[in-house]
Amino acid sequence: MKQKGGKVTKVGYDQTVCLSEPGIEKFLTLPLDQTEGETLRRECTLLEEDEEYLQSLQLPWETVNVGGMPWLFIHNYPIQGGYNVNTATLGIRMTPSYPVAQLDMVYFYPALSRNDGQPIGALSPLDLDGKVFQQWSRHRTPSNPWRPGLDNLSTHVPLADHWLDDEFRKRPGHAISA
Repeated sequence: MKQKGGKVTKVGYDQTVCLSEPGIEKFLTLPLDQTEGETLRRECTLLEEDEEYLQSLQLPWETVNVGGMPWLFIHNYPIQGGYNVNTATLGIRMTPSYPVAQLDMVYFYPALSRNDGQPIGALSPLDLDGKVFQQWSRHRTPSNPWRPGLDNLSTHVPLADHWLDDEFRKRPGHAISA
C-alpha cells in the first residue's frame, strides 16, 4: 500500500511503484499470514513423519514445552459416542529419547466420563499448560511392545481410539430404567 496526500492506495503484487513520485509519503507493507486469535505453538520439533501424520488428521495441533518436557496437543480430537464430550484435546508426552523410547499413555482435556455412569479405571488428573488433563494410564504389553524404527505417532495415536472403545468392551453399558 502506498500513502499519497493522506490517501492509502492498495498496490497489486504485479504492480510497479516508483517511490520517487512526488507526494508519496509512505510505503506500507502488511504481513501475509494472519490468525483469527488462535496461535498454535511449535515449541518442540517433531519427526517429519510425525508432522505428516498430524497433517493427515486435519486437526489443529501444537507442541509445547511443559516443565522441561515436550508435549503434543491435538485439539478437537473426535471422541466416540458414549462419552460426555464429542471432542477433546489429546495430549501425548514426547519423551526426550523418542523415537527409540516408546510413547506411553494419553491425556485428555476436558476429563472424559461415560454417559452411562460406568467407571473408567486407571485415571488421574495432571496439571498441564494451565489446564487439568485426565491421564489415561494405558501401556503396551510384552506381546505388543514398542518397535523402534516402526512405531511413531501414527501407531500411538490410534491406540487412544482403541482404549476409548475398550472401555465399553470391559464394562458394557447398562440400561437405566425410567
